[in-house]
Amino acid sequence: MSEAALLLDDITCTFAARDGQGSYTAVKNSSLAVAPGEFVSVVGPTGCGKSTLLNVAAGLLQPSSGNVKVFGAPLKGINHRAGYMFQGEALMPWRNALSNVTAGLEFAGVPPNEARERGLEWLKRVGLGGFEDRYPHQMSGGMRKRAMLAQTLIRDPDIILMDEPFSALDIQTRQLMENEVLEIWMARRKAVLFITHDLDEAIAMSDRVIVLSAGPGTRPIGEFAIDIPRPRDVAEVRNHLRFVELHKAIWDVLREEVLKGYAQQKRA
Repeated sequence: MSEAALLLDDITCTFAARDGQGSYTAVKNSSLAVAPGEFVSVVGPTGCGKSTLLNVAAGLLQPSSGNVKVFGAPLKGINHRAGYMFQGEALMPWRNALSNVTAGLEFAGVPPNEARERGLEWLKRVGLGGFEDRYPHQMSGGMRKRAMLAQTLIRDPDIILMDEPFSALDIQTRQLMENEVLEIWMARRKAVLFITHDLDEAIAMSDRVIVLSAGPGTRPIGEFAIDIPRPRDVAEVRNHLRFVELHKAIWDVLREEVLKGYAQQKRA
């Protein structure tokens, strides 16, 4: 593998316990790398620390130990070479679609005319051409996710971080969004670290899938190359024989961890 676009090296994240007594280690001695142009998905049980690793990669969370490198350089503070698409709503309700999409350019000092032109271009690219004046409350869930995607990509980040971005969508809208992301990614080939709890989604979209253990002390326990030809349609690829084989192989590793995570949630 060439020099990683993103390297998380022996990351441990320990937090104070909720009751103030002792501590809780969410992630322990975890390492993963994403090469330039590679699409990597991370799957694991609910609450295992997937988003914690993503926040470390974004520079939003300082690990207790370990190192983060971005294209070989140690990460200090916010990862300015990354764009982050959050799981929850990230649109500002007082801004229309165009103003939300161009917010990052505005904060970066891009001239208003240039920002508007780029914003309109990205809205068209994600299927929102003509909807630039809509406010978030006037848009469907799928439309808001498209606006968030444009908001993330408009600054042309070298690394794209995505935290279960489509989990709240209905299956039809979700598959449309997944295919749109793949189409944009195929055209620009940025490094992607994609967090999901959906194994089908992970296999359909990725070059590699990394499986995390149940917490506490989450760590990678499996890594699978997704050797299914591209381009892919996320609905049709599920019928591919290799998809079925990979799904079984990954689920054989993941199943026990999911059961552990479920048991822990019942005890909580």
